[in-house]
Amino acid sequence: MQVVLRKLGRGSRAVVGRLVRAPRKGSVIVIEFSDGMHEYVTTPVKRVLRLAGREVFYIETVNSRYRLEVRGREVALDGAVGG
Repeated sequence: MQVVLRKLGRGSRAVVGRLVRAPRKGSVIVIEFSDGMHEYVTTPVKRVLRLAGREVFYIETVNSRYRLEVRGREVALDGAVGG
Protein backbone atom coordinates (compact mmCIF):
# COMPACT_ATOMS: atom_id res chain seq x y z
CA MET A 1 0.00 0.00 0.00
CA GLN A 2 1.21 3.50 -0.78
CA VAL A 3 1.74 5.68 2.29
CA VAL A 4 3.15 9.01 3.42
CA LEU A 5 5.10 8.88 6.69
CA ARG A 6 5.93 12.17 8.37
CA LYS A 7 7.86 12.57 11.61
CA LEU A 8 6.06 14.88 14.03
CA GLY A 9 7.97 18.01 14.97
CA ARG A 10 9.80 20.84 13.30
CA GLY A 11 11.69 20.46 10.04
CA SER A 12 10.48 16.98 9.20
CA ARG A 13 10.31 15.71 5.64
CA ALA A 14 7.71 13.34 4.25
CA VAL A 15 8.69 9.81 3.28
CA VAL A 16 6.55 8.50 0.41
CA GLY A 17 6.63 4.86 -0.57
CA ARG A 18 5.22 1.37 -0.10
CA LEU A 19 4.53 0.09 3.40
CA VAL A 20 6.12 -3.37 3.54
CA ARG A 21 3.95 -4.64 6.43
CA ALA A 22 1.41 -3.24 8.84
CA PRO A 23 2.89 -1.47 11.88
CA ARG A 24 2.72 -3.63 15.01
CA LYS A 25 3.90 -3.12 18.55
CA GLY A 26 7.50 -4.30 18.90
CA SER A 27 8.26 -4.31 15.15
CA VAL A 28 9.98 -1.69 13.02
CA ILE A 29 8.18 0.17 10.22
CA VAL A 30 9.71 -0.31 6.77
CA ILE A 31 8.83 2.03 3.89
CA GLU A 32 10.22 0.97 0.51
CA PHE A 33 10.99 3.81 -1.89
CA SER A 34 9.71 3.68 -5.48
CA ASP A 35 13.15 2.73 -6.83
CA GLY A 36 12.78 -0.62 -5.04
CA MET A 37 16.35 -0.47 -3.73
CA HIS A 38 16.14 1.85 -0.73
CA GLU A 39 14.14 1.72 2.49
CA TYR A 40 13.26 3.95 5.44
CA VAL A 41 13.30 1.96 8.69
CA THR A 42 12.13 3.24 12.08
CA THR A 43 12.96 2.06 15.57
CA PRO A 44 10.52 -0.48 17.13
CA VAL A 45 6.89 0.63 17.50
CA LYS A 46 5.56 1.28 21.00
CA ARG A 47 2.01 2.37 20.15
CA VAL A 48 -0.33 2.70 17.13
CA LEU A 49 -3.35 5.02 17.24
CA ARG A 50 -5.90 5.30 14.42
CA LEU A 51 -8.16 8.27 13.77
CA ALA A 52 -11.73 6.97 13.61
CA GLY A 53 -13.10 6.70 10.09
CA ARG A 54 -9.90 7.91 8.43
CA GLU A 55 -6.81 6.34 6.93
CA VAL A 56 -4.49 8.21 9.30
CA PHE A 57 -2.41 6.55 12.01
CA TYR A 58 -0.27 8.13 14.71
CA ILE A 59 2.65 5.90 15.58
CA GLU A 60 4.99 6.20 18.54
CA THR A 61 8.35 4.43 18.26
CA VAL A 62 11.17 4.11 20.77
CA ASN A 63 12.74 7.37 19.55
CA SER A 64 10.09 9.30 17.58
CA ARG A 65 6.45 9.95 16.77
CA TYR A 66 5.05 9.72 13.24
CA ARG A 67 1.88 10.42 11.26
CA LEU A 68 1.16 7.70 8.68
CA GLU A 69 -1.37 8.47 5.95
CA VAL A 70 -2.55 5.70 3.64
CA ARG A 71 -2.76 6.91 0.02
CA GLY A 72 -3.40 3.68 -1.87
CA ARG A 73 -4.66 0.56 -0.12
CA GLU A 74 -3.79 -3.03 -1.01
CA VAL A 75 -4.07 -4.74 2.40
CA ALA A 76 -6.16 -3.74 5.43
CA LEU A 77 -4.44 -2.26 8.48
CA ASP A 78 -7.34 -3.03 10.83
CA GLY A 79 -5.29 -5.58 12.77
CA ALA A 80 -2.48 -3.08 13.34
CA VAL A 81 -4.16 -1.07 16.06
CA GLY A 82 -2.80 -2.06 19.45
CA GLY A 83 -2.13 -0.58 22.86
